[in-house]
Amino acid sequence: MLETVQLSNGETIAYRKRQGGEQVLLLIHGNMTSSKHWDVLIDVLDEKYTIYALDLRGFGGSSYRTPIASIKDFSDDVKLFVDTMQLKQFDMIGWSTGGAVCMQFVANYQGLCQRLILLASASTRGYPFYTDLGTGNQALLKRAFTYNEVLIDTSKTKLVQGFYNSQNVQGLQSIWNALIYTHQQPSKELYKEYVEDMLTQRNLAEVYHALNVFNISAADNEVAKGTYEVQQINIPVLVLRGDRDYVITEEMKDETMHDLGTNAQFVSLKDCGHSPLIDDLAQLTSEIEAFLEIGGKNYAFKQ
Repeated sequence: MLETVQLSNGETIAYRKRQGGEQVLLLIHGNMTSSKHWDVLIDVLDEKYTIYALDLRGFGGSSYRTPIASIKDFSDDVKLFVDTMQLKQFDMIGWSTGGAVCMQFVANYQGLCQRLILLASASTRGYPFYTDLGTGNQALLKRAFTYNEVLIDTSKTKLVQGFYNSQNVQGLQSIWNALIYTHQQPSKELYKEYVEDMLTQRNLAEVYHALNVFNISAADNEVAKGTYEVQQINIPVLVLRGDRDYVITEEMKDETMHDLGTNAQFVSLKDCGHSPLIDDLAQLTSEIEAFLEIGGKNYAFKQ
């Protein structure tokens, strides 16, 4: 059941809360999803965790009064949320785009998040967006530099936005079947709920652009200079990636591991794609709970 809270910046954040023990866990979803897509994980995680799963601005039941321009806009919303809810210490799991949001949050607001899990996460150096500049010619794809170049792209932006605008469920399912649910699929009823939830997104091009220019590393790329903020992430981090993830490449995972340094440990999820929640929930849950229980201790010992 969705609840809402008003933030001081005028936005309303919707969230799902599962009551549990004193250990608080925040779940931050990715692009084309919302807190709804965490449901299977929320149901199986140990009851000692009190869980908050947020709808980021422009997704699900949250408002979208002011368009976002960067990943930091999302992470600043998360900060206002935890302040409003008076959450002092917690762990975080960020999935895909949510991983970038969590890394930005941890870098900027130290002392709150104790342990971080990056699930199929965007790299510390962002997620590059290649645009056809509205030509429809795949041979002309180039890295976007501006929001407008993302906005006019037909290969991804206008394609997906067109499915949103026309409420094209089959079109969205075809994308997810090709890139996300390549092995396992949710039940027919649950899949329908997920796609209906996707249709709530109001910030597709903005998210593509924010990911394209995100770079908290020490390395510059074609479109964004590194901010070095990754050096402020000084907590234990678990990096999880499915061994057949078609969205997050191994190179992106390697960038993240290199930039996080000794703070991070990596686990490859066997026979999983970009949604281990559907591909192998038991394996994912086991890795999450093991890290939250002993990951911090191992990290402290390693130091």
